[in-house]
Amino acid sequence: MLPSKTLAMVQTAPRKLEAHEFPMPQLADDIAILRIEACGLCGSDYEQYAGVLQMPMPVIPGHEPLGIIEAIGDRAAARWKVDVGDRVAVETMLACHCCSTCYGGHYHLCPDRQIYSYILTSQAHGLWGAYAEYMVVAPNAVVHKVDKSLPPELAVMFNPLGAGFRWAVEMPGTTVGDSVLIMGPGQRGLASVIAAREAGAANIIVTGLAADEKKLELARLYGADHVVDVENENLLERVNEITDGRGVDVVVEVTSYSTQPITDAVQAVRRGGTIVLAGVKGFKPIPDFISDHIVLKEIQVKGAIGVTSSGYRSAISLIESRRLPLQNMHTHDFDLEDAELGIRTLAREIPGEESIHSMLIPGLGR
Repeated sequence: MLPSKTLAMVQTAPRKLEAHEFPMPQLADDIAILRIEACGLCGSDYEQYAGVLQMPMPVIPGHEPLGIIEAIGDRAAARWKVDVGDRVAVETMLACHCCSTCYGGHYHLCPDRQIYSYILTSQAHGLWGAYAEYMVVAPNAVVHKVDKSLPPELAVMFNPLGAGFRWAVEMPGTTVGDSVLIMGPGQRGLASVIAAREAGAANIIVTGLAADEKKLELARLYGADHVVDVENENLLERVNEITDGRGVDVVVEVTSYSTQPITDAVQAVRRGGTIVLAGVKGFKPIPDFISDHIVLKEIQVKGAIGVTSSGYRSAISLIESRRLPLQNMHTHDFDLEDAELGIRTLAREIPGEESIHSMLIPGLGR
C-alpha cells in the first residue's frame, strides 16, 4: 500500500535544497507511481544547484530515476508493457510524441518538451524529479525495464552510459578503426570511452587534469589507449604524435565550464572530422575562437543534449551483460536528505573526497 505522503528534496533557490512532504497523488489510468530506488548524480545536477542553468524554481531535481513501479494504471501498463513490481529506468525528456519534430525521430528536441527535474512543483502533483521517495511517471514518459537482480549502483548507470553511446558513437558515427579524443574523464567521459571501445574504435585518447589521476586510470581500464594530463602535457602535440599528424576522426567534449577544450578540439580533429559538444559552459563566450578553421577543415560540429531511446537500450544491454567492471566507476552513496552533500562532493567542494559516479538512495540512513 502506498503511503499518504512522500518526502522530496526541493530546490527553492540557488544552492538551497529543502526537505518537503508532498501528498501522494491519486492513481490515474495513464500514469505510474515509482518508488525511487536510486537517482544518479551528474555534473548538470551541480549546474542546476548552483543556478548556472537559469532554470525555474521551486523544483524537485533528479533526472536519472531508477525505481520499482508501486502502482500503475491499466492504459499505462499496456503502453509500457510493465506492471507493479517491475524495475524501470525513466528517460529524462517528456515530449508530446505528436509533432513533426517527434515524428521525425527527434523527440528529445520537441518544442513542447519538458524535462524531469526542471518542472515546477506547482504543476499538477509536483512530483517531477527523482530527489524523492516517489515520483510520478507521466503519460508521455519513456521507460525501460531493467533486470532486478542488478545492484542499484550498476542499474542506475543507464543514463551516463546512454550518453556515452549517443554522444561518442551514434552522433559522430564512430566505427571500427576510428580515432577518438574524449575531453574530460568524468562519468560521461568514461562512458564515452566504454561506448567507443564497444563500437570498435582503434585509438582512444582521454584528457584530464592532474587531479584526475584516478579517473584517467579508469579510462585505461575501460579501453583508453592514451591519457593526457593537459596541465602538464601539450595536448595538441600529443594528438599529433599519436595520430602521425593526421588528427583524430572524432572529438567528444564533455568538460564543464572550461572553454579552452573547444578551441583545442577544432585544432585536434582531422580534416572532415566530427566534434560533438556536450559539456555546457555556463553561457560563457569562447575566447580566440576562429570559425574559419571549421570552414577550411570542413569539420562537422554537433551539439548534444540528453540521451534518446537507442542510447538507453545500448547502455542497459551492456549493464545487464555484466561484461565490464562498471562497479569501479561508482564511488559514493548518499541518503536522499544528504543530496546537497552529494552534489558538492561531485563538484569537489568537499576536501579529501573524489566522486566519479554517485547516487542518492531514499532511506539509506534508516
